[in-house]
Amino acid sequence: MDFLPVRRALLSVTDKSGLPEFAKYLADAGVTLVSTGGTKRMLEEGGLPVTGVSEVTGFPEIMGGRVKTLHPHIHAGVLADKDEPDHLSTLSELGIEPFDLVCVNLYDFADAARKGLGLREAVEQIDIGGPTLLRAAAKNYHSMLVVPSPGHYQRVREELAENGMRVSLALRKELAAETFRRVSKYDALISDYLFRTEEQP
Repeated sequence: MDFLPVRRALLSVTDKSGLPEFAKYLADAGVTLVSTGGTKRMLEEGGLPVTGVSEVTGFPEIMGGRVKTLHPHIHAGVLADKDEPDHLSTLSELGIEPFDLVCVNLYDFADAARKGLGLREAVEQIDIGGPTLLRAAAKNYHSMLVVPSPGHYQRVREELAENGMRVSLALRKELAAETFRRVSKYDALISDYLFRTEEQP
């Protein structure tokens, strides 16, 4: 579709700068907010209505947060092609609501590398759910808007305001490309770190 209506958003960020204002803009426009962990707490403290990912999945966050968004009720809602009737029928049959916007940025692995953490500590800063969500949303840009950093919030707000809470295919494609670039750099940073850091006994 050319212009995508934004009605439901998944927000899960490490860098929370600018998010309260962005999330409030979305909520005030009637967008349903779904979130995780610290992001959810921050939004609740700001008085915003927000649904926890665990409420969507029916499963708690486990293993210290290692597993929280890796669930069909999240990823089917992100990966469904809204131009494909079979996809929409599957969502309906399984009681899964689609997402329209994914706003995610990643654990700061670069900071862990700078601090010279041991490998056991450093690998805890390797984001798994974040890149997976980003890649899924970017792949499905025909049906999704992916927002990979706070630097995009203002532009997204402006486009939504200009188009009645809809976002163009051109911007969705541009941010999808930017997302893949960011995830690629993130993976390269981790790979380099693992190659050059010795495992301590």
